[in-house]
Amino acid sequence: MKMKSLLLLLSSLWLLNGVFAKEIPARPQTMVNDYAGVLSPAQANALEQKLRAYEDSTSTQIAIVIDRSLEGEDAFEYSFRLAQAWGIGQKDKDNGVLIYVAQAERKIRIVTNVGVQGFLTDALSKRIIENTITPAFKKGDFYAGLDGAVNDIIKVAAGEYKADKSKDTGKGGAMSFFILLLIIFSVITMFRYLSRRSAQAGGGYYGGGRYNDRGNGPGGGWIIFPGGGFGGGGSDRNSDWGGSGGDDWGGFGGSDGFDGGGAGGDW
Repeated sequence: MKMKSLLLLLSSLWLLNGVFAKEIPARPQTMVNDYAGVLSPAQANALEQKLRAYEDSTSTQIAIVIDRSLEGEDAFEYSFRLAQAWGIGQKDKDNGVLIYVAQAERKIRIVTNVGVQGFLTDALSKRIIENTITPAFKKGDFYAGLDGAVNDIIKVAAGEYKADKSKDTGKGGAMSFFILLLIIFSVITMFRYLSRRSAQAGGGYYGGGRYNDRGNGPGGGWIIFPGGGFGGGGSDRNSDWGGSGGDDWGGFGGSDGFDGGGAGGDW
């Protein structure tokens, strides 16, 4: 594939992704948000209390989102945008983790903020998905998978989690595929750099404005288009989104340090 054609393809994909991207819900007041209704109120509350207690003792925020569907969007892209828009983790520590589940597509993502990647590596995130979440989900036990994953993350942070060594994945793909990945990561890196530079000057690079205090972008198109949001405007569909309640929690810390770290899987 010629370089010119490759760049044209990438530009088209970025544009289409901005037009059809799944909306980000308003920033919630709970750490556990079961939009698919797979947890009982007691299970959601038990997870909520565990995550709040862990935040109180460590300041690390672990959020759980169970979605009905990705609505055609890529699990990596959407979970990253969701974690970034909600600001999971303390702003001065970037210590947030998102456990994201898409029920219809049977997809799982663990999204890690830069402040936790020193102990919760991509490889360990993958192991937690494969060893803890997936087996429980295959049995239809969402609570066991999520509760076990939270316990594993807590153990990882304390240096108590033990995982098998990853197998050798072999050599890379063809050179054309490598070039494609290189270009994609270069583009993402460039816009993340521009975003941070713009934020330091008083505004984000999400189409002319940072996400507001409800987690919503200013609305519109993709990141590179003036007046647009990061993959579309936010949603005010509070009535369509459930949580485990609890108005006494202070909310997410406003971190924006997500860089694509983490791992994914399915069941």
